[in-house]
Amino acid sequence: MATIELNIANRIATLTINRPASRNAMTLSMWRAMASYFRNLSADPDVGVIILTGAGDDFSTGADISEFGTVRADAAQAAVYEEAVDECSNAIQSATKPTIAALHGYCLGGGCHLAMACDFRVADASAKIGIPAAKLSIVYGVRSTQRLLSIVGLPRAKRILFSAERLDAAEASRIGFVDRVGADAIEVANTFAATMSESAPLSVAGAKWLLNGLAYEEAFDRAKAERIIAGAADSDDYREGRDAFAQKRKPNFRGR
Repeated sequence: MATIELNIANRIATLTINRPASRNAMTLSMWRAMASYFRNLSADPDVGVIILTGAGDDFSTGADISEFGTVRADAAQAAVYEEAVDECSNAIQSATKPTIAALHGYCLGGGCHLAMACDFRVADASAKIGIPAAKLSIVYGVRSTQRLLSIVGLPRAKRILFSAERLDAAEASRIGFVDRVGADAIEVANTFAATMSESAPLSVAGAKWLLNGLAYEEAFDRAKAERIIAGAADSDDYREGRDAFAQKRKPNFRGR
C-alpha cells in the first residue's frame, strides 16, 4: 500500500498521507517522495489546485520518531534529515499552484511543517495542532519557524514553540493559523479549491511568487518580479482573459 496516494479530479489534485496506523507519521523516504509529488504537480498543466491531507483520523503527527535511532541518531544525520524536511516544505511553498492543507485529528510537529508550507489551512472540529519540539529537546527548523512567525506573529509563535501546547480548531482559527473551519475538512478544502481551480495560472503563479518573496526573502528580486509581471501582460492567457471578459464567457486559460 502506497504511503502517499494521489488523486486528480476536476483540476484538483489531492495528496493523502497514507499511514493511518502510525497516525500518518512521515518517514525520511516519505519526506523525499512528497517533495517530488509537489514538484511534479506544480508542472502539470491539468492541475489547478493541490490539497494535502491524511488518511484515517489524523492529518499527520509529523516525523516518525521510531526511526530516529537509525536516520537521525547524531548531528550529522540530523543535518541530512532536516535538509530533506526543508526540501519537502520548500517544494510545497514554491509550487506554482494554490495549496491547501486539510487538517483533521492530530497535526503535530512535522505535520505543521507540511501544513504551514501550504498557502492555506482548513480544519474540522477534530483538529489538534501543536509543535512538541520543546518536549523532545529539538529546535524547530529555520524555515518552518519563519513560516510560523509569518502566519501567527511573534508572541503567538513564541507561545506555540515554548509551551508545546496543542490548539483546537477554534483557537487555531482565532490566531490565524487556520483559514477556514467546517464540519468536514476535505469538503471545506474542495469547496475552497473550486473557487481557485479555474483562475489564470500565470496570475496565480506570479502573485504567489511575489507574496512569498516579499514575506520570506531578505533580498527580494525586484527585477525577476518585473519580468513575471511583464510576461503575464504579454501572454496568450491575458489576451484570452480580455476576450472572454468582452464576450461575457468563461475564459479558457492554458498557462502560457
